[in-house]
Amino acid sequence: MLSSLVDQYLSVLAVEKGYSPRTIEAYAADLNDFLDFLQKKGLSKPEEIKSPHVLLYLADLRRRNFSSETVARRLSALRGFFRFLALEYGLTENPLALIEGPRLSRKLPLVLSSREVEALLKAPDPSTPLGLRDKAMLELLYASGLRVSELVGLKLHEINLEVGFVRVKGKGEKERLVPIGEVAKEAISQYLHQGRPKLVRKRLNEDHLFVNRLGRPLTRQRFWQIIKDCAVRAGLDPREITPHVLRHSFATHLLERGADLRTVQMLLGHTNLSTTQIYTHVQAETLRRIHQKYHPRG
Repeated sequence: MLSSLVDQYLSVLAVEKGYSPRTIEAYAADLNDFLDFLQKKGLSKPEEIKSPHVLLYLADLRRRNFSSETVARRLSALRGFFRFLALEYGLTENPLALIEGPRLSRKLPLVLSSREVEALLKAPDPSTPLGLRDKAMLELLYASGLRVSELVGLKLHEINLEVGFVRVKGKGEKERLVPIGEVAKEAISQYLHQGRPKLVRKRLNEDHLFVNRLGRPLTRQRFWQIIKDCAVRAGLDPREITPHVLRHSFATHLLERGADLRTVQMLLGHTNLSTTQIYTHVQAETLRRIHQKYHPRG
């Protein structure tokens, strides 16, 4: 019974909430792990689940050495599921009502300096079609702050080089318009005219902007490999360089040059301003380090 209820809940998240397949997959993994635990305890109905069972599950997660972040995510998934049971099936007792999640230390995201970004963006070889593609992707990523899934999912009709905007379909299928600068426009234009035609060859109907050497859509995993390779060529630590680091750098560099938080929120596609506020902490930490380094009493 619980398994079928989880399936119904996941359908609601997909159809009504518009969650992406990747997010649904993560929710399914978290909830099914909880169901496996309950099955070992002989529990199969929602009303049988009490707070002690949830506490035992949390203890089991700690025994399996799950991180605090993973435990918090599992709890979040369970809270949503039990809210669904209360609304749709009249479950009267919420076993998570009095359970608090682990305290998380909020890690500041890694941000590259302007010089490091410049080195990374110069790493691709523009004399090859793949190099032109990689150059265009990195320039666009830093110019727009896109998520990697948004970048590889871009279609040809969603970018307008004449106006200098890209139409992005973000989380929950929400669309936003993001401006791109002259340097990114030039890199994308070179890729479209000199690189992409040699990659797509006979696959003329392919509408994804960025493709692999076979002319098929580029995957997230492949882009991760590309940015790691570029990091090595740029003399940066590949373990620290991810697509999200360029997104963090995009946001932080905008704020450092005077952009307001609301604008950065819109550009990043954040639903809540609180998510964007992490970058103000990055700014403060940067200022603190500068003060310590250069002030005579720092």
